[in-house]
Amino acid sequence: MTSTAAIMTVTKMLESLPESVQEQVVEHLREYLADLQDELKWDNLFERTQPQLVAAARRAKQEIAQGLAQPMDYERL
Repeated sequence: MTSTAAIMTVTKMLESLPESVQEQVVEHLREYLADLQDELKWDNLFERTQPQLVAAARRAKQEIAQGLAQPMDYERL
């Protein structure tokens, strides 16, 4: 099924519902789509920053191995 066919199917399903229910479904879809967009933004952000995160983890591991790291002082946070 193409995306156009899927959209037409959903539209026909919505049209068969009472108007008040249509409005509820549309509001739920808006919220769901907004959540999906947020997830995509986070996925893209993590994908772009992954090399930096890996490099930071390698530096931390190296500093620990060289004895340069200090235990976290939670009182200073």
